[in-house]
Amino acid sequence: YFLYFVDPPKAAVLNMLKRLDKIRFRGPKRDDFLDLPESPTGSDTECSDDMLLRPRPSLRDNDEQRDPAGLGTLSVMHDLRSESERLNEVKGHLEIALLEKHFLQEELRKLREETNVETLKQELERERSRRLDLEQKMSDLLKTRCEDSSPQPPRKQQPPAANGTGNTTLNETVCSRLQSWFYDRFGVYIEDFRFQPEENTVEAEEPLSAKRLTENMRRLKRGARPVTNFLRNLSALSNWHSVYTSAIAFIIYMNAAWHGWAIPLFLFLAILRLSLNYLIARGWRIQWSIVPEVSEPVEPPKEDLTVSEKFQLVLDVAQKAQNLFGKMADVLEKIKNLFMWVQPEITQKLYIALWVAFISSCVLPYKLMGFMIGLYAGIKFFVIDFLFKSCPKLRDKYDTPYIMWNSLPTDPQLKERSNATVSRRIQPVVSRSSLATIPAGVTREEESARSHSTKKGAFHEIFNLPEIERPLPVCENGWRCCLINRDRKMPTDYIRNGMLYVTENYLCFESSSSRSGSSKKNKVIKLEDITDIQKYKVLSVLPGSGMGISVATPSTQKPLVFGAMIHRDEAFETIFTQYMKIMTTSNPET
Repeated sequence: YFLYFVDPPKAAVLNMLKRLDKIRFRGPKRDDFLDLPESPTGSDTECSDDMLLRPRPSLRDNDEQRDPAGLGTLSVMHDLRSESERLNEVKGHLEIALLEKHFLQEELRKLREETNVETLKQELERERSRRLDLEQKMSDLLKTRCEDSSPQPPRKQQPPAANGTGNTTLNETVCSRLQSWFYDRFGVYIEDFRFQPEENTVEAEEPLSAKRLTENMRRLKRGARPVTNFLRNLSALSNWHSVYTSAIAFIIYMNAAWHGWAIPLFLFLAILRLSLNYLIARGWRIQWSIVPEVSEPVEPPKEDLTVSEKFQLVLDVAQKAQNLFGKMADVLEKIKNLFMWVQPEITQKLYIALWVAFISSCVLPYKLMGFMIGLYAGIKFFVIDFLFKSCPKLRDKYDTPYIMWNSLPTDPQLKERSNATVSRRIQPVVSRSSLATIPAGVTREEESARSHSTKKGAFHEIFNLPEIERPLPVCENGWRCCLINRDRKMPTDYIRNGMLYVTENYLCFESSSSRSGSSKKNKVIKLEDITDIQKYKVLSVLPGSGMGISVATPSTQKPLVFGAMIHRDEAFETIFTQYMKIMTTSNPET
């Protein structure tokens, strides 16, 4: 009883174990459980050697002593209930023990899987083979040493002809000793040059995780930040963002290039940068940047994300990765097409420049070449690039590297050109009568551009535009979308399906419900009249950043929405670029 009150769980466990032993090995009957005391802790002393079981009084004695009035039946029922409760308790403990056994078996199985016994066995076999090889080498080495150090038996009678044989044996002994000494001193280094088969280890690929993907993108951004900051500083130095800093840098560089100290100058700047980085790592606050760095707010990572948030996160990261990979692919494809003569007139200029550089390197002295290259680089970086960036028209005419780079096509552009060439071959040949009607001074390309038409007729006739207005090359076939006019109340006028086009001055929407050339349901917006344009999400419930573009004009109370656009980002970039071009041309001061 004292054990039950001090530590009830321990007493219950002991009680269960004793009853299980009794059930398994002794095979008690139901009457044996009736011999237990009525208290729940009586089982703690039923198997003890110090405690004696008191005899159970008979039912007749109980009737005579306790219940002289004939209530013995109630006491028997009470005993039976208590015994059934004890049996239920034993059953519960047994179920707990079975569950614990099951859980322990599962843990053991997981531990066996994690230990990867097969890999450990393979490593053990490799180590054993290495040990055997080393033992064989040691035994051979010891045998050689024993043979060298073994005393030679004295020869009493040697014929005169045996002198040459003795010299040969002495030479062999000296060579073996010299070889053993050389191996003892340099054997460790010689073993490093022994060829061994390379072990091919396959790295385990991590499963796709939204959290891991976001963290990798942040790591990439943080890792590329020093490079981007360096490029921003170079661009600011070339653009004369700080006049005094650019002037001082220009004077120092030109002086160093004039005296032939350009390379020592760059090395000194690298040493200075490393010294500043050391001081910054030691805790000094030093900012050496022409352009002030803008610290972006760091969002704390969320632990519990909903399914919609995870899907949105994956979409955002995938979009950034798609744009980054697209830019890298464009650069690599342009370089490949430049060297593969895809654009012969551009590659020809590079070819001639390389020949000129080769002949100059063979004829001119290197000191003079370094002087010329250093002066040209300084003038190009500080003066010519500044003029070209300040005057875009001048750059489009005379900046040869810029023109060559922009003229280089990528693989998708080459594919579009080939498709356009095939489609032109399929079109019917223009008759001579139509060629005769072409006015003088107008080329065939301009005339074909004028005759650009949609499925329902000429483009300028459908939208009542001048003939010079035609879709840009990016949207020659148009973008399929739906126009949502929230100023209208009728369902037929509220939303319309059709195609969206962009010209040099207009944004045109051709409704698919307009029949027989009727332009009542078509929409024409002048780019100059647009007051606001931004990406739009029609349904906020759906994941993602949306597939719509919102355009605000003075003639509408609510912005027009072009929704359900598969190529929304491409359309937005085209419209926004053309809009900024129009606004810059009309208002050059702004």
